[in-house]
Amino acid sequence: MKIGITGGIGSGKSYVCRMLERYGIQVYDCDAAAKRLMRTQPALQERLRQLIGANVFTQEGQLDKAVVARFLLASQNNADALDAVIHPAVFADFTESGMQWMESAIMFESGINQLVDRVVIVTAPEEVRIARIVKRDGITATKAREWMNRQWPQDKVRLLSHYEIVNDGNAPLSPQIEQLLNKIENI
Repeated sequence: MKIGITGGIGSGKSYVCRMLERYGIQVYDCDAAAKRLMRTQPALQERLRQLIGANVFTQEGQLDKAVVARFLLASQNNADALDAVIHPAVFADFTESGMQWMESAIMFESGINQLVDRVVIVTAPEEVRIARIVKRDGITATKAREWMNRQWPQDKVRLLSHYEIVNDGNAPLSPQIEQLLNKIENI
């Protein structure tokens, strides 16, 4: 059985994934994979140059994240075009990885949910998420909200998910993870 873990930016899904490692579960990180693939796949790099421009990579050949972010945030058409280049590469990489668990902030938006049997959403109140993003990324609350608004609303994703882990800073996570693992084991 393949399991997807999702949740909006600042929800703590990556933290939950690190906790799963304590249970012997290795989780494929779609975001890290996308960055790795953009650095290592020449065909993907060429498509990015064609889409964004030659300046998407520095003179040293490194991906310029600021250039990608500006392109991404400039319009929904840009975001869709970038997704059309990146998502198929990540989908193929996950399939080839043989891993059973994956983490994706945009599980449903990207369509990668089609590759898993069950989806777990990690949720947190908006104010908690904003505080986490501001602290982690050193950005303003306004910029954090801008990033949050580029993703589907938490309530919409919750309705499409099979399980929920509440990561509000108060509810203990270990019992929720153990309960989740027991439910999945009994399917």
